[in-house]
Amino acid sequence: MRLESLRHRLATADAVPHLAILGALAGLSTGIVMLIFRAVVELPLMAFLPGHNSEMFEGLSPAVRACLVVGGAVVLGFWLDRVERQHQSVGVVHVMERLHDNHGRLPLPNAIVQFIGGALALVTGQSGGREGPAIHLGSSASSLLGQYLDLPNNSIRTLVACGTAAAIAGSFNTPLAGVIFAMEVVMMEYSIASFTPVILAAVTSTLVSQAVFGNHTAFEVPTGIEIHSLAEYPILLVEGILVGCIAGAFLAAMRSLGRLQIDSALARFAIAGGVTAIVSIGVPQVMGIGYDTVELALQGQIALQVAVYVVAAKVVVSAITYALRMPVGIIGPTLVVGACTGAALGAVAHSFVSYLASDTPIYVMLRMGAMMGAVLQAPLSALIAIVELTGTPNITLPAMLAIVVATITTNSLFKQRSVFLTALEARGFNYPADPITQHMRRTGVSGVMQRNFVVLQQRVSRDDVIGAVRSHASWIVVDGHNGPVQVLTPEQLGYHVRDVVADQRHGEGEALIDLGERLRVHAVASIDIRATLYEAWKILEDPKIAIICVLRMTGTVATQGVLTREDVLRSARFDV
Repeated sequence: MRLESLRHRLATADAVPHLAILGALAGLSTGIVMLIFRAVVELPLMAFLPGHNSEMFEGLSPAVRACLVVGGAVVLGFWLDRVERQHQSVGVVHVMERLHDNHGRLPLPNAIVQFIGGALALVTGQSGGREGPAIHLGSSASSLLGQYLDLPNNSIRTLVACGTAAAIAGSFNTPLAGVIFAMEVVMMEYSIASFTPVILAAVTSTLVSQAVFGNHTAFEVPTGIEIHSLAEYPILLVEGILVGCIAGAFLAAMRSLGRLQIDSALARFAIAGGVTAIVSIGVPQVMGIGYDTVELALQGQIALQVAVYVVAAKVVVSAITYALRMPVGIIGPTLVVGACTGAALGAVAHSFVSYLASDTPIYVMLRMGAMMGAVLQAPLSALIAIVELTGTPNITLPAMLAIVVATITTNSLFKQRSVFLTALEARGFNYPADPITQHMRRTGVSGVMQRNFVVLQQRVSRDDVIGAVRSHASWIVVDGHNGPVQVLTPEQLGYHVRDVVADQRHGEGEALIDLGERLRVHAVASIDIRATLYEAWKILEDPKIAIICVLRMTGTVATQGVLTREDVLRSARFDV
């Protein structure tokens, strides 16, 4: 009964304490999954890469690099082609797709494919980040927790946001960035009820990560760096526009490549792996996540020519890799491209306006944030991420300018939406929904339905009929062999059986009444108790339907409540 009471409570839009506990559990489970995934990826790389550095692909010979990338792509494609098509969808786009159409109910087989595929892709040096697999795995761990507890759909949606935030927070030691990313990029909504559990999930996952890896920022930045003069801001503005152009070209390339109709995973991955292998012969920095390249850029140890080469190579290779649906993330490549763009721009600034130019790490950090913000079209997430990744809050003001300018440039000049929305549009999804729809998706039907009802069978005793008519119930539900067949008020029932009531006064009448004949009953609309208010509204859009029976469809089917069009409209804050 306690679990049943919890489910009913969670169906409301303000079940904050209960969601907070679930958020902490989601953060714990996600944190553990992140530790396992990082170990599966990093331990093999540390074992065979030079210097036991999990990102030192540059230390391998060109032939070994090429064979590793192509071999990994072929094996991954060969295996994925043997996986059922519905289980091949992975990554952030898959999470958003399931939020759109399946209320965040993420399947376990897809998570397994993401774990194996993401690990194999990263170990073999494919150009991508680990954040895409991390978000899918974290969201799946949280969603599966909700599904195991048989929670209503609105709660599972919140748990997906918790898993997303926990995955980012635990992977990069960036709890606040995880929260903002989950709400701004994936959920695309802000509400107090959602923020509280998401924050707890991010905190819990971060603590799990810190217990193993320590409390260190992802990137080390020289101390004491800052913008030297306000006169440098016009330069930062111009460079923000340039980064926005690079991001726009990046997104345009992915949009074009995404239109390629290649069903075979082996064919897609062979193309991506082949391009990566060829480019890696001259620019080995394109392989893997590339955070070692970011570290070098932050330390000012990348030459101008090398930085330009890495930017061009990483843009091309990452666009092809992600567009051809390799199971890796896209945020990592954007940080690498942004860092090298900043290193190149910093070198140019020092050559021409050295009296104004700040230290190179400033340029690197600002361009990382600008590139991430422009590609994701998420300026707040990018700002918080860069501050937490580098531990340099003093760059907040110039970073705000750089990120906003780059984001506007990509959106306005190149007419590009975020990389995830672009992929969803290609699949026919309109994301996100309007505010009213978002509100209805946060509320479960069991939090709105009316529970004051009486159930009668189609063939029922005269005394039961009379008792129902004279009851104080709001609704009478008539059950047939396959569930409810009619819903009406006691007054309406009394009208149809008025002769029965009259017969009782004279002690006459049949012992059993066939309500099927008297009411001319027909099947009524029904919905599962785990459904959201939005699902109910889609049913009620049919003008012939004004009332829905809410059923528990697991185990023995039983009516749990009655939901009217007026109930839904009132909950959605329409005037009725």
